[in-house]
This record gives sequence, structure tokens and C-alpha cells, in this order.
Amino acid sequence: MFALVAASPAQVHYHQDGRPWSIKTQSGPDQDVPGWFYNLGITGLRVELVENAPTHLVVRYVLPDSPAAGKVHVGDHVIGAGGAVFATPHQNGYGEKVFGARGPIGDFAAALDAALQQGKKARLDVRVLRGDDEKDLRLDVGTVGAKHGGSFAATFPTDCKKSGHVLDTLLPWLVEQQRDDGSWGSPPHDVFAPLALLASGDQKHHKAVERCARFHARTTQAKDHDSLINWRYMAAGIVLAEYHLATGEKWVLPELEQVRDFLLHSQYTDPSQINPKSHESHPDAVPKKPGEAEGGWGHNPGFEGYGPIAMITGQGALVFALMERCGVDVPRERHDAAYAFLQRATGKNGYVWYEDESAGDQNWADPGRTGAAGIANWICPFDVAAHRAQALRHTACIGAHPESFPDTHGCPTMGMAYAALTAHLEPGAWRSLLDANRWWFVLSECPDGTFYYQPNRDNAGYGADSRLSASAVVAFILTMEKRSLCITGRDDAPAAPSTGPK
Repeated sequence: MFALVAASPAQVHYHQDGRPWSIKTQSGPDQDVPGWFYNLGITGLRVELVENAPTHLVVRYVLPDSPAAGKVHVGDHVIGAGGAVFATPHQNGYGEKVFGARGPIGDFAAALDAALQQGKKARLDVRVLRGDDEKDLRLDVGTVGAKHGGSFAATFPTDCKKSGHVLDTLLPWLVEQQRDDGSWGSPPHDVFAPLALLASGDQKHHKAVERCARFHARTTQAKDHDSLINWRYMAAGIVLAEYHLATGEKWVLPELEQVRDFLLHSQYTDPSQINPKSHESHPDAVPKKPGEAEGGWGHNPGFEGYGPIAMITGQGALVFALMERCGVDVPRERHDAAYAFLQRATGKNGYVWYEDESAGDQNWADPGRTGAAGIANWICPFDVAAHRAQALRHTACIGAHPESFPDTHGCPTMGMAYAALTAHLEPGAWRSLLDANRWWFVLSECPDGTFYYQPNRDNAGYGADSRLSASAVVAFILTMEKRSLCITGRDDAPAAPSTGPK
């Protein structure tokens, strides 16, 4: 019996040229899927949002051997689930007015989540429009759901059987995806995959973490001129520092010193670092007044292109803070310069903008930058009380506005990880973030237990990766409650000094 469903508190910015739906991946478990569509959880359905049917989910692919296989057909319009017909139109675009899982995506997630709470016998009723005919179908989601731990607890990941099952699936899977050189293929993967494995505390994953640490050590040096390189050195600094803090391995320290020396070189601190080509390629970005953009990092050493940005500067401040905990000295003025950059980028509500200027005191979209700044402030080795107060302002902003969590600028999954780190500093913000985005965790899980990179604001990255980035970040987020890393609150992590020499 179907009834109208009320609005539920995801959007994707789709374009007239067919993006993101037209983007394909050429490898991995989704190489046969004809485009980048929403994954509807363990049902096996991939769907598109269309302008002329805003309360429908148009089926574009059905994963083989999934609960929907043989029942739902490509071309069907899913028009209801869980006994209710979708009534709230989806929203398209990017902005604070359209963030959040309103419409059929959110309604389907709520119906699937409710069904999975029934255990092994769980069934999901869906209504589809096939041509001119409406059909009621029943999907056996209990068999697959029970295999993956059922549904997330209200307190997930704390006291949550499902979260444990997810980690039991994802952590070995991440080890299987590790490349021969010890990496996972890109800086975001090479941060969050090894950190999730390290945070698990399971010794059977130690070798994989060490292989990644040695990869970072082997591929970094005090001087380097590769392209888009600062992202890679931030990843190396975070992983090597956390690995040293967890294991005490002394071979890491000289490697961290090399990373430090490179980051000191690549941090923008003086107008003489500006590449003359920037005056031609990005004239509007060239600083017009003293101190502008100083203390930050951009894609490449010094000031290059459009210059330093907050997302990577937050990571730079974090790396310097972690290095101090490892006993690797960083000049105090370099710490201060990085935090001053982040402060200039922060509005009164704690929101961090793209560059070193505030976007206003009421804005809140894209929490990844705010998250990176927040965790960097939290473990700052100097003026601890003031920096922790600033971190909690960042935390409060994320907790008050969790809607754009999976839909951030640049690499959305990286933004999710940093936003979660800073939300995790305060229980209320942590709960707010997870509860508002429960739909994403429910719908991103695939029938094989891996997690899927859902369409997003930037529509970037899917062609190279449909599962790894999301799976690594989900595993990392679910390990945060273990508090086994410095950045997640390990009790015996070396204390940072409260003051230091200028």
C-alpha cells in the first residue's frame, strides 16, 4: 500500500552537457556501468535525476547478482519506496539552498534504512513506472544486508554492529588495492587508506601501513620540482608523522625532516617567490598589498598560478603540528604564518573560505577547508588554549551546517575526512554531521560491501576511481571513535608544548 511521503531533510549539480551522468570509469567493478549515477545502496540500482521528472529516479544500470537484478529494469522510473510515493522534487545545482538529501534520493535512503532494520527477512517495496504501467516490486535486501551487518545504529559508529562489519570488509579490501610500490595511487588515498589501517590497531595490517610509509619516504626529498606537488608532501607528512607516533620507528625522523625542509621551501612567505608568469596567467591572484597570501601553500612551491589556498594550508599547518609532536623542529614563525593565513580566511562563524579572506560571517558551504583548519588548530603546539578555542569555532560551524558534507570543492571525499575529523572534536557536532548524512552512508554502500563515490558538486575524479576514495574515507571515519591516532585523540600521544620560542 503506497502513500505520499513527506519531505526528508542529495543533490548533485548536473549540467546540460550531460555531466556528471556521461562520465564513465574504465576500470574496477563499475567499468560496465554506462555513466556516473547515484548508487542506491545494496539494492544494486544506479539512477539518474532528470529535469522533466523531478520526483522520479530513472534506472540506468542494475548491478548483476544484486537484490534488484532481474526485477527492476534499465529505463524504469522508481517513483516510490517503502510503501510511499515520492512527492518532494529533487533540487539541482550548488549552494546552501539546495544542499541536503531532499527529494527522492533522501526518501529512498530512508525507506531502505528502515527496511534493513528488519534483519535477514528485510524486504524493500518499490514502485516503478515501466512505460505507461506502474508496478509494485519487492526486493530481498535482508540477505545482503544481514551479510553486511544490517543497518547502522542510531549511535553509529559507537556501539554499532554494522560499523564493525563495514570495517571488517573495507580494511582487508584496502590492503588488496594497495599497489606494488606501497601506494594507493593518489594523495587522498595515500593518506586515508593507511590511516584507517593504522587506526584499526590490527597488527595484520601493519605491513601495509609500513609499505605506504616507506613509499612516502622514498618519493619525497628536501628539494623537488614535480607538478601539483604540495598535495603529495602533505600526505607524506601526515602519514609519516602518525606512523612514527604510533610505532616509535626512528627511521622515520630523518624522512620527516626532509618533508619539513621541502614544506619550508614551498610555503609562500615573500613576494620574491612569485613566478613572473603569474602576472600574465593569473593577474587577479597576484597579491596587491603586504602580507596577502603569505603563510600559505598552493598546488606548487611558493606562489604559483593563483597562489595559496586554505584547503592545503590547513594540511600544512597540521603537518607542522604533527612534526613538533614527533620532535622535528619547525621554526615558530612558520607555524604562526600558516595559522595567520587560516585566520584571515575564517569568518566569525568559524567557516573557512577558499583563500585568505573571509567569505562572510554567515556562509558555510564546503566544510572540508573548515575541517582541515579545525584539526590543525586543535593540535597546534603553541598557544594551545587560543588555538583550541578556534578549533571549536570551526567545529561548531560544521555541526550547525552539515548539509554539504559529501558535496565539497575539489576532492569531496578528502573534504569529508577533514570535516569529520573536526566535527569529532565535540560530541554534538559529531552526531549532527553523521545524522544529517546517514543517507549518504546508507546509499553509498554497494552489494559487495565497498563504498561508492556518489556524484557531487565538482563532478571530479570518478573516471579514475569509483570505489577506492569513498571506501578509504568511510573506513577512516568509522575508526575515529577508536581514538588511536594523534589526530583522532589518542590519550598517550606525545603532548605538544604550550609555548615555544619565537
